[in-house]
Amino acid sequence: MTEDQRTQLPPQYAPGEVEARRYDDWVARGLFAADAAAPAPAYCIVIPPPNVTGSLHMGHALDHTFMDALIRRRRMQGYTTLWLPGMDHAGIATQNVVERELAKDGLSRHDLGREAFVARVWQWKAESGGKILGQMRRLGDSVDWSRERFTMDEGLSRAVQTIFKRLYDDGLIYRAERIINWCPRCLTALSDIEVDHNEVDGELVSLRYGDGADSVVVATTRAETMLGDTAVAVHPDDQRYARLIGRDIELPLSGRRIPVVADPHVDPEFGTGAVKVTPAHDPDDFEIGRRHGLPSRTIMDERGVITAPGPFQGLDRFEARPAVLAALREDGRVVAEIRPYVHAVGHCSRCGTVVEPRLSLQWFVKVEPLAKAAGDAVRDGRVRIHPGDLAARYFDWVDDMHDWCISRQLWWGHRIPVWYSADGQVRCVGPGEEPPAGADWHQDPDVLDTWFSSALWPFSTLGWPDDTADLRRFYPTSVLVTGYDILFFWVARMMMFGLYAMKDADPAQAVPFRVVALHGLVRDQYGRKMSKSRGNTVDPLDWIDRFGADATRFTLARGSSPGGDVAVSEEWVTGARNFCNKLWNATRFALLNGAQVPAGLPDSAGLTVADRWILSRLGAVTAEVDALFEDYEFGKICETLYHFAWDEVCDWYLELAKAALPGPAGQTTREVLGYVLEALLRLLHPVIPFVTEELWTALTGGDTVVTAPWPGQRLAARSAADRHDPAAEAEIAALMRLVTEVRRFRSDQGLRPGQQVPAALSGLAASALAGHEAAIRALLRLSAPGHDFRPTASVAAEGVTVDLDTAGVIDVGAERRRVEKDLAAARAEAEQARRKLANESFLARAPGEVVAKTRDRLAAAEADIARLSARLSTLPGDTA
Repeated sequence: MTEDQRTQLPPQYAPGEVEARRYDDWVARGLFAADAAAPAPAYCIVIPPPNVTGSLHMGHALDHTFMDALIRRRRMQGYTTLWLPGMDHAGIATQNVVERELAKDGLSRHDLGREAFVARVWQWKAESGGKILGQMRRLGDSVDWSRERFTMDEGLSRAVQTIFKRLYDDGLIYRAERIINWCPRCLTALSDIEVDHNEVDGELVSLRYGDGADSVVVATTRAETMLGDTAVAVHPDDQRYARLIGRDIELPLSGRRIPVVADPHVDPEFGTGAVKVTPAHDPDDFEIGRRHGLPSRTIMDERGVITAPGPFQGLDRFEARPAVLAALREDGRVVAEIRPYVHAVGHCSRCGTVVEPRLSLQWFVKVEPLAKAAGDAVRDGRVRIHPGDLAARYFDWVDDMHDWCISRQLWWGHRIPVWYSADGQVRCVGPGEEPPAGADWHQDPDVLDTWFSSALWPFSTLGWPDDTADLRRFYPTSVLVTGYDILFFWVARMMMFGLYAMKDADPAQAVPFRVVALHGLVRDQYGRKMSKSRGNTVDPLDWIDRFGADATRFTLARGSSPGGDVAVSEEWVTGARNFCNKLWNATRFALLNGAQVPAGLPDSAGLTVADRWILSRLGAVTAEVDALFEDYEFGKICETLYHFAWDEVCDWYLELAKAALPGPAGQTTREVLGYVLEALLRLLHPVIPFVTEELWTALTGGDTVVTAPWPGQRLAARSAADRHDPAAEAEIAALMRLVTEVRRFRSDQGLRPGQQVPAALSGLAASALAGHEAAIRALLRLSAPGHDFRPTASVAAEGVTVDLDTAGVIDVGAERRRVEKDLAAARAEAEQARRKLANESFLARAPGEVVAKTRDRLAAAEADIARLSARLSTLPGDTA
């Protein structure tokens, strides 16, 4: 970059003209590539793999902003950094997308056959999948694209087959009939994370089983399932039903009699204390059935159609429900009905169909020993969950984990490597092994749960099961950044599989990551969950288009706290864009005024007090930011740097520098200004990489800030005396207080910010501000008093009295009109806030933060009324 280019920054920052150009340059120069042979310490993050079908949403943007900030800082600190990208094959989601495409041509996957359908999915992936990878580039993700992985690529497929075989041989994978989540539309089992529990308006119906003294009343929200009841259960200590335990009672509509069993699972305080037991269609009932040897009667097929013989056979489950109720009503068996009855019902997250608990032959992982190891790794400190208060939630899950259903009735995914023979033999085949030959052998048609392969992600992406240079160098990974909502579904499973796969390693090296840094969900400005129905969703790509990637990233990071949800609004991203513009204008001012970045700074004796102050503050801020990074406090990092940049560097030091530049200290001030801005840009680079790259290269003439040393290293090389200057900080703080008091007076008097006012300063020579008269006058727009100087007001602070002559500089009539207008607006604001706070409905229904903001608005309005009334009373002709 030439000297002319350095000093000719455009008047405004245009993100759209900078971001793509800078990102392409970074990638082309290999700045994000990791060298496993480099001697520096390693720092590795594997990206939580987004679905191949996915687009960048606010959750991704938040996640990636945090990870990128961590990686960029460590890269600047000299670490060998690897941020490994990739995608998940997303079994159900991807298969659904391709099936919808086929349906447009009137075809189904069965028309193509399995092999041709899978080939079609690969074709879709090549042509349309992975859109999110390009969107990650727009956000600025500094990932090593040369190491991009996909959960269905050859290496990861071999890892999946390897660990399945090992688990199977160790007796930790088995096949059995169990109750699972079933989607009647996708025709597959679902993991818990693939089920969304939404509140619906249903019905709760109380039914009488048996007759007379031998009858009991049970309640259900799914009346059709009574066709599959095989018992009624009561608590063994419930004396109301003691006489019935072990006896049979009539099951309505069926012509069958079913036993009354005693089971401690039943809560005698809930409802009537008696529950219907449908082992084939309810997980709790299935366990009761196992304990009591009850038969399991499956009453509907895989599409949710009733198969139980009788008048309801052939009806869809939702058609059967009212039909069964009508028949029970006619038989006099309905005791009570509650409608609407609001309760949570599971829905398939991919298609929205109501999930059906279903007894099915599936493959499972025996989790007990794996879950114990995962819990022990956190308890003994090998893995740290941050923030620590979320560790209890992790233990709740891993200490009470049920066996994991890993089979899915799909065609797209890792096919289960198990073969069956016609005579009942079963053989699990590992990588490199030949499947059994012969026409009487066939492979299991199911595929593995997507979460099975993603649980291997931290080590399979580094080359496991081979002993690779990447695996030796970067495993365990340094930190996992993810939302608390998948702490169990993904984090716990990675822990289980990582510890199992690396069980022969040193226990401290077997864990998949050292730290789990958890964050919350992105919400709107009122703290509400984003949803299409509320109309409050935000597309991060829209924000990137309108405000820039840096403003989007800064907004997300600034609103965060460890483990907490993140509220965002367009007002805040606008503020973040303004912050980027502020940095741009500050650097442009510095370049236009000859600022330069020196190799070293003069001794303290050669610096002005303002120079010493800003360098002292820079040292303190750098140390604070370093500590906050180590504690994953991204919100506080942004707040600290925002206020240092805007409030101290721009609002104060730049203004003080303007006064010093023409004088004898001008060259030193230029060097300090360049030094401080250069360090500030490096501190901000991990969060806002694009604008800092553009400004840093313009300011320094250097190639890139991406690999520039982190400011903390330079800080550590300076002496303690240079890093902290309490005397300079105290002196400039006194100057700020004086200037702030006079500015407040000027504002109250209605004086324009740039308007010069004649003023005399007394007491200055005896104060701590003796050397700052030029700066005080420049900052306050105070001219020297003339021969006709007549002070009309005075302000005193810090031992200095400022006498001002405001005669002739205020248009009293215009000022009165302005104050009266502002006073009317403040009174209207106060009245509006009072009306809201007097409304009981508002107080009861509005979110707490909205009520609190309304109270704050009232307090601010009342303060404005008092201030403006006082100002009005000082103006000639006041009648207020």
